[in-house]
Amino acid sequence: MADRRRGRKVVKIGMFRTKLQVRYCETDRMGVVHHSRYFPWFEVGRTEFFKTSGMSYDEIEKKGVWLPLVDCYCRFYCGARYGDEVWIEVCLKELGAAKCKFDYRVIRVSDEALLASGSTTHGFTTPEMKPINLKKKEPAIYQLLLSLQEGEL
Repeated sequence: MADRRRGRKVVKIGMFRTKLQVRYCETDRMGVVHHSRYFPWFEVGRTEFFKTSGMSYDEIEKKGVWLPLVDCYCRFYCGARYGDEVWIEVCLKELGAAKCKFDYRVIRVSDEALLASGSTTHGFTTPEMKPINLKKKEPAIYQLLLSLQEGEL
């Protein structure tokens, strides 16, 4: 299940990859990617993860479901540098009625070195930020996420 046109690839059940190239503006004075850039990369991976299902973040939000960040974590192992290509791997680790958790790995393409790993937890809310039970309010979206988690799509 590879989509080479977009640089996406299913690696294993429920794990999706997106390829990025490190831009100069993402590096610090030492020429290493600044730690603050990893969370936007996680978001890129998560967005592509949703696109794989045929439903974008925008479409989910138009149905009145928002996914605000409630927790995030990143551990750094090795620095990426300007020009490096990296894989952003993402999987939906946990799915509940009120929240979900994504796990990420950032891997340098050239030597497959693990650069960072992390996670983000998101609640399901209305646009007014009131918590919702996704399973009840939007069962189709819940089922879609469940299918992505299990690698069925």
